[in-house]
Amino acid sequence: MPTLQQLRYLVAVAETLHFRRAAEKTHVTQPTLSGQLRELEEKLGVQLVERSRARVVLTPLGKEIAARGKTVLRDVQDIIELAKRGQSLLGGTIRVGVLQSLGPYLLPHILPELHQGYPDLKLYVREGLPRELLDGVDDGSLDLLFFPLPVKGADLQSARLFREPLLVAAPRDHHLAGKESAERADLKGETVLTLERGHRLHDQVRDLCDQYGAHLDFDYEGTSLDTLRQMVGMGMGLSFLPALYVRSEVSNDKQVVARHMRPRAPFRMIGMVWRKHSARQDEFFALAGLVRGILKSRVPDVTVME
Repeated sequence: MPTLQQLRYLVAVAETLHFRRAAEKTHVTQPTLSGQLRELEEKLGVQLVERSRARVVLTPLGKEIAARGKTVLRDVQDIIELAKRGQSLLGGTIRVGVLQSLGPYLLPHILPELHQGYPDLKLYVREGLPRELLDGVDDGSLDLLFFPLPVKGADLQSARLFREPLLVAAPRDHHLAGKESAERADLKGETVLTLERGHRLHDQVRDLCDQYGAHLDFDYEGTSLDTLRQMVGMGMGLSFLPALYVRSEVSNDKQVVARHMRPRAPFRMIGMVWRKHSARQDEFFALAGLVRGILKSRVPDVTVME
């Protein structure tokens, strides 16, 4: 019978396709990992890994067993978390994924109060792009996401937190700087900058440009909200920036102004996402309620969902 540790070694090799990196990832020596994989192959009576000096390749059967092993390891972790939940609500470690365009501007508002009220709760936070974060929830390396909604996936559960307006950012010498708010007509024919492909915000801004008759500049895409703000300040175009980022970074920028769209402001819906059958689902719903309460009392820039 394969051991859980042997499955961890196989999954690590499948993810890295490199014995040394797989050993580092699982915190063992390379000979230990290699020996355990050979023992696993002997137990199962099949070859799982093709070994050569040039590269490491999993056999077709090895790939399938590694995929199933990842599911087994995720389920075992859920069992452990279920036992912990019986000990205390909102305790232990939650592995949280968050977008780079959201985390630095949302988490400072909520983490201090959560820590004060629940000192046994530890949040391990990882930033990333949408696809890698969703993959992390799917394979069990992440427990929970703060993420734009909606999300697709039969195995995913979500809870809405708040609507975050998208404001139009313009240089201080742009005609929008003299207005209290922006209208659709103000965007017609304008060049608009946004984040590079792969970001949810890229897709949303592209759709807004289509609606408003603006031109989305694909030649100069930002790698972060800060680079977008800096390019706007240099007069390269306008942009749509999330309200929490505007509150944090644009308010004191002497080169850039931000204006709400009227009469209907575009927004992104932010929520929490986790695996539907997670053992900590009750905790996540409770956490969502706490986050809504904190934001409602502290952050008037967003519309908290009831």
